[in-house]
Amino acid sequence: MDNSKIVEFKSNPQSIQYSKDLTKDSYSNINLDNTFYVLKTSDNVLFLIYATENKSIIFYNLTNEQKVNEIKNAHNNFITNFRYYYDKNSKTDVLMSISGEDHNVKLWNINNQKCLYDIKNVNKSGFLNSAYILYDNNQYYAIRSDVDYSGNSEPIKVFDLNGNKLKEIKDSQDDTLFLDVYYDKKSSKIYIIAGTNGQIKSYDYKENKLYKSYKDEDNNFDHKSIIIYDREDIVIMIESSEDGKVRIWNFLSGDLLNTINISDKTLYGLCLWNKDNLFVGCEDKSIKLVDLKTGKVKKELTGHSMDVITVLKASHPQLGECLVSQGWIFDQIKLWVIKN
Repeated sequence: MDNSKIVEFKSNPQSIQYSKDLTKDSYSNINLDNTFYVLKTSDNVLFLIYATENKSIIFYNLTNEQKVNEIKNAHNNFITNFRYYYDKNSKTDVLMSISGEDHNVKLWNINNQKCLYDIKNVNKSGFLNSAYILYDNNQYYAIRSDVDYSGNSEPIKVFDLNGNKLKEIKDSQDDTLFLDVYYDKKSSKIYIIAGTNGQIKSYDYKENKLYKSYKDEDNNFDHKSIIIYDREDIVIMIESSEDGKVRIWNFLSGDLLNTINISDKTLYGLCLWNKDNLFVGCEDKSIKLVDLKTGKVKKELTGHSMDVITVLKASHPQLGECLVSQGWIFDQIKLWVIKN
């Protein structure tokens, strides 16, 4: 698993237009990123995976636009978000599903939709907000974070896939909205990135300590999503915020490179189309196309009836480079395609 590489799309994103609604039953319980997932499996099947109000997980073949399977009652409570990774040890495509009020994380074999692991009781109270699969020394581990509005949030915890807690990340007891992982190949270091109330923090996983805090003096708002990737000689981190701004950081140095004022509304999920163009989901029910060079909004995609939470790109065998998005609650998943 390597999240440092960004596949750049070559088509002009300004030519993208609404195509169709892909779902009638999708449901998003949380206003954080990864409410659904689009992925291509190791055997080249393009899947859309999403949750329903009745706590099912739907596996939808995006190429032929057909439901492949439904896992009914996949969790005991609402499913909040998903992650994907390829287990190169077993050569298995694996889906992680997260239920905030269940306090558990499940891993599924995407090819046969069987549950591989059910990691229970990963937090005692609060809301399980985000989880991620971490790969280290030929083994996979689950990390998780939570939000406890009573002020008793637990630290970030690391579990093996059998549910045994291995360690807690030192000094990480914040209300954490999302987690990510960055693998620095040059230094062979692993960093855990946590979006907290008011700032983003990164932790050195092996040394088990805080690495950097990323905080704009004017920003005490919640952070909703990040993208982190290698670019030329620096590592870039792009993050969206409740104050309507996108901030671009040098991840390793902690320097703020640029602040782009996009809206007076909350910004949610990010999708990097290529090095120059960023799609951003917004509270005003639109998807904004931002020119990263000029900081200008070049286009707005409208049609959602709620805040746009997750925006992902996909390479469709017939339709080419396209965009998939989902709004909050009952707002359905939409497909956007390049029109020549």
